[in-house]
Amino acid sequence: MNELDAKHPLDFDAPRFSIKKPVVRSDAQGELSDAERVDRAMKAFARDMNSTTAAYLESCVHCGHCAQACHFYVTSQDARYTPIWKVEPFKQAWKREAGPFAWLTRTFDLKPAVTADELREWQELLYDSCTMCGRCSMVCPMGIDIAALVGLARHAMFEAGLVPHELWAVAERAEREGSPLGATPKVLKERIEWLEDEHEVEIPLDKPKAEVLMTLSSIGIMKYPSSLTALAKVMKHAGYDWTLRSDGYEATNFGMLSGNLAWQKALSLRLINAAIACEAKLLVLPECGHAYGALRWQGANLYGKPLPFEVLHISEFLARAMREGRLRTRRPTASLTYHDPCQVSRRGGATGAAREVFAGLKADLREMPNGGDANWCCGGGGGVVTLHRADEHRRRAFAIKMKQVVESGAEKAVTSCENCRLSFDDGQAHYHWDRKMGSLLDLVAEHLDEAGTGPA
Repeated sequence: MNELDAKHPLDFDAPRFSIKKPVVRSDAQGELSDAERVDRAMKAFARDMNSTTAAYLESCVHCGHCAQACHFYVTSQDARYTPIWKVEPFKQAWKREAGPFAWLTRTFDLKPAVTADELREWQELLYDSCTMCGRCSMVCPMGIDIAALVGLARHAMFEAGLVPHELWAVAERAEREGSPLGATPKVLKERIEWLEDEHEVEIPLDKPKAEVLMTLSSIGIMKYPSSLTALAKVMKHAGYDWTLRSDGYEATNFGMLSGNLAWQKALSLRLINAAIACEAKLLVLPECGHAYGALRWQGANLYGKPLPFEVLHISEFLARAMREGRLRTRRPTASLTYHDPCQVSRRGGATGAAREVFAGLKADLREMPNGGDANWCCGGGGGVVTLHRADEHRRRAFAIKMKQVVESGAEKAVTSCENCRLSFDDGQAHYHWDRKMGSLLDLVAEHLDEAGTGPA
């Protein structure tokens, strides 16, 4: 029997693949009336409206390409999960209130007015069944960035107080404590002291000046602490002057994922101010996809001017270190495949960085079918992994990922996103799968050649 036997729903055309409708549940924050929620949502959407957004909302030709690119649609065959449909309430608002034929639309009621019940229904579509992975944006023949539109729609949903509770809670905790998972500065310091003692490594914290500011994710600190020791080993080997800062280390940005611009800005400014405080020339983001998008591509806009330092994802940093001859490595013995994090590769543009690292390792890299920019999402991005009510959506979509890994023929799989690893861990447990997703950073640290003989 194949490694993925009949208990895994991989053959999407087979009659045995049945669709169980999830229970629709909507969460709400605050004691607002329905009218107030709609008013706040529409004002927020209007605030984000510009010529590019308007062009997106007017350009859809209903070709269906985005549906075939979406893991939630492909594994359910439910038209509700068509990506462009997920922004329908805001398309209604545009057509009815601000579009070139708005007067005609209102007069003949060609698009109905958005209601609070509709927004509540759409909460599942905008949060539970969209990772904002951008695969739909990539294939749209009209160039509509559907993932970006979902992000704008989430701004409006947050203003209306209609965010899934789990996502709202971790975002609020991150803004209040500095970490969505309770990895406070005190916890960080304790972790560092433990890891330094346990693994005999030095992890500098709060150096007044450093060339490089390294950042972390809560998932790494709390669930994958090996990432800290791997980081310390790589930085020592490469000879960088670096530090972590207790006033700016948490790179995950659940403010962005929840749709709260104020929280998103506050979390980004902590990193920016920490880098400025230690006069860093380079800020390196951890193995976290959305952290890369939040600071690398949106940070300067929130800061209000160009950032006074360079920003790299850890995969880009490792690739540069290898290019400069700072890392001497041994060749991995196992064949490898790479899961491209959506926000690093397809949305972030750093697709080649990890492959440069594999080339530096002289690794036997076996690409997944539809890898690179076309890679399928793990199903847990965009905050979906935090939503227990979305488990069925996510696990069903994860079946695609399992099939990709197996078809690569590789012995081991690695990625450069801890959120993806978390999604893999859950999928592995759910399907009783014997594959484990590893870390690109850990891989490099494990194959450092301290003897200096270089790649085999």
